[in-house]
Amino acid sequence: MYYEPDKKNHGLPFTPLKSCVVPRPIGWISTLSLDGRVNLAPFSQFNLVSFEPGYLMFSSGGQHPDGHRKDSLVNCEETGEFVYNMATYDLRAAVGLTAKNRDSSIDEMKLAGLTPAPSKRVKPPRVAESPVCIECTYYTTIVLPGHTMKTNHAMVIGRVVGVHIHDDCITADGKIDILKIRPLARLGYADYTSVREIFPIELQDDEREFRLRNLSGG
Repeated sequence: MYYEPDKKNHGLPFTPLKSCVVPRPIGWISTLSLDGRVNLAPFSQFNLVSFEPGYLMFSSGGQHPDGHRKDSLVNCEETGEFVYNMATYDLRAAVGLTAKNRDSSIDEMKLAGLTPAPSKRVKPPRVAESPVCIECTYYTTIVLPGHTMKTNHAMVIGRVVGVHIHDDCITADGKIDILKIRPLARLGYADYTSVREIFPIELQDDEREFRLRNLSGG
């Protein structure tokens, strides 16, 4: 099949675009408001977009019912800081609890029964239960215009300044134990998945040398 998204002429009961780019890591973003209120929210448009130095992005779409922008976006822009907390299969219920739009006075971390842990370079707390947390300073926001105000997206980019990894999630050969962690990822529709299998892809000799020389992480 072929369709043009602007025309919505796919003829399917559900729009398939978000199921065509999967799985997407979940950006579980913790922030603080100017008056010190904790906010925690998951974003399914999220990724690492650069390294040395590292930059992360998450895309905040839509608005609160009263029309104001999402708290995570406002907090990042006003305070200049945020933390990415890795969402895992074991934490899936807590991720779901923090996904709902709530009044900014609600501490979603507390609501979900999570433990705030102090960060080292930024003020927003980490989720102690999360095996990987990345502290970021705010870099910029890129507004991606939608067909309506409700479908506008704001892509927030932050610079990585600190990384926390639980010691028991590092293997004997010095790698992050992804199979133990089982990172949670978003598929299309209301579906999710987690990492349960890892396999290598054999490289040609010249590609292998390039990868080893640059250690880019792929």
